[in-house]
Amino acid sequence: AAEAGTTQGGKPMHGSGAIAFPGLGIGEFFVDRVAFTVFGREVYWYGVFIATAFLLGVLLSLRLARENGLDQDHIVNLVLITTPVSIVGARAYYVLTTLDRYDSFYDMIAIWEGGIAIYGAILAGMVCFFVYCRAKKLPFLKVLDVAAPSVILGQGIGRWGNFVNQEAFGRVTDLPWRMELTIDGVRQAVHPTFLYESIWCFVGLALLTAYIKKRKFNGDIALRYLIWYGAGRFWIEALRTDSLLLVPSIGLRVSQVVAAVAV
Repeated sequence: AAEAGTTQGGKPMHGSGAIAFPGLGIGEFFVDRVAFTVFGREVYWYGVFIATAFLLGVLLSLRLARENGLDQDHIVNLVLITTPVSIVGARAYYVLTTLDRYDSFYDMIAIWEGGIAIYGAILAGMVCFFVYCRAKKLPFLKVLDVAAPSVILGQGIGRWGNFVNQEAFGRVTDLPWRMELTIDGVRQAVHPTFLYESIWCFVGLALLTAYIKKRKFNGDIALRYLIWYGAGRFWIEALRTDSLLLVPSIGLRVSQVVAAVAV
């Protein structure tokens, strides 16, 4: 899951037209948001990336469960139970932090129009894990250790859906790796914050999987995930232009506060 792009005032914010990385010698190119069509229905690249992230995350969890002495059937059960609950959690978190944008209950549940938040998915997923582990008498923190690398893998892949949609970008910059988009009819060079977060997540994945067999206690990997992702999200969020503001006067963002608490 990844947030749909919105301005700080709530208006959807997307780039359009050609993409370019002039500082890296990459000229203008176009990316179609539609990957392919099935029986007349368009399938978007965003969905393809999310589905790929989900599949690879499940496979990684199954491998880590086997290596750490957990029954893989429990992982499958958790995936089936947690996935729909996490989607609801992601939407609920987003709606609760943007209540002024909705005129009706229908608007609140219209997830297909965009607007989900990864922290809501994580919180809802952790509650599901806790209830399931208590019911099945499983070591909750050990299960979280197995799940954490899969979550950060999914986040790293999912951010590329934001790239295709030309959203979740940062403020204007002249750095060599700047990304050029057409925003509100104006050609602008911005921070490719989707790329920053994707790289941060993949580095985190490498660190977590390398350390999992050396962990000192159950929950060690899950806590390291919270620290790593929270630290990265805190500084990356400061560069974005579509964040939900908690204290507008100082530019403090909702996600920065949650990230700091996570750390």
